[in-house]
Amino acid sequence: MHIDTQLIHLGRETSSAANSVSPPLVRTSTTLFPSLQAYKQAQQGQVFNAPRYGRSGTATTFELQRAMATLAGTESCIATGSGLSAITAVLGAHGGAGKHILVSNGVYGPTRVFCDRELAASGTEVEYFAQDADIAPLVRKNTSLVFIETPASLTMEMLDVRAICVAAHASHVPVACDSTWGTPIYFDAHALGIDISIHAATKFINGHSDVMLGLMTGAERALAVVRSHCDRNGTHASPDACWLALRGLRTLAVRLERHQRSAMVVACWLQGQDSVQRVMFPALSSDPGHGFWKAQFSGAAGPFTIEMQPCHEDAFARFIDGLALFGLGTSWGGFESLVMPAVPHHLRALAGPADSPRLVRLHIGLESADDLCNDLACALSRMRP
Repeated sequence: MHIDTQLIHLGRETSSAANSVSPPLVRTSTTLFPSLQAYKQAQQGQVFNAPRYGRSGTATTFELQRAMATLAGTESCIATGSGLSAITAVLGAHGGAGKHILVSNGVYGPTRVFCDRELAASGTEVEYFAQDADIAPLVRKNTSLVFIETPASLTMEMLDVRAICVAAHASHVPVACDSTWGTPIYFDAHALGIDISIHAATKFINGHSDVMLGLMTGAERALAVVRSHCDRNGTHASPDACWLALRGLRTLAVRLERHQRSAMVVACWLQGQDSVQRVMFPALSSDPGHGFWKAQFSGAAGPFTIEMQPCHEDAFARFIDGLALFGLGTSWGGFESLVMPAVPHHLRALAGPADSPRLVRLHIGLESADDLCNDLACALSRMRP
């Protein structure tokens, strides 16, 4: 079936028992078993995607996990409490004393903080590589994971996912990717060779800015060590968050189509504004990463980043504060447009002059694209004294 059809019908196995369109929300801490044999099978993990204790998931959790695995074209999925908890579960499960992990330079800021602080404290050696680097010479005998994010967080650079997977797999090293930006709709991670695909379902998958949730997809074998890590650390998601994400899944395709259409309109409009130095959006033919985007993605719903012309802090504040339709806040992927000053983590230690180019991340919501352009035009006009 087409993925649009799957979004409607997957994850509804338990709805028939309740005679409802949507599956019921199942909350529980204790799961009861009909026999000692059934209890032992569940506790030993012999029955995949079946409840054994509330912390490891309820019927609602498993509905979402089965749906996501199918949408991603793979066998298995693990739900955790947030996108960051999914990322740290993957990194933590593959880290440890004497191990070496390769990480792309443009990963999400908190991902890098976890690598520098938590992984380093565990004895893991983390090595960062540039988005355009050939990683083959960097892979060692003790390399346990290659972790990437595409496009790069905030700066939006692309990387050659296929080449990275080929180089890693040549040494039997798994590749994990933060695939939140593309979602399974626009980015077929596993078809490109990625072993573990990570999604902050907080964003597009839920789509309503009211849930914290992380999802990891992959083959059973690829996720086995991560599943064990999550079991030991109690990082599984709440059934309420999974139920809301299941609801969000139903409209994911139509929401992304609208997000993408409006994002292209706004991005193209911004390219013509004197106050904007450049627009970082790989879906634009002028973007340096457009070739990789076109080869690896089937769409681009956003968000994207703009680089303003050099301006003083007070002018920059007038622009941000002058926006009426763009809320100032962290995150993206909801129905509402958002704006956020963008300072990539690996650039935060660099001192810059008061009048310097400034990066701004925009998430283009479901509002009228014309209204959003008008709002931006009014805010940009406020930058002039």
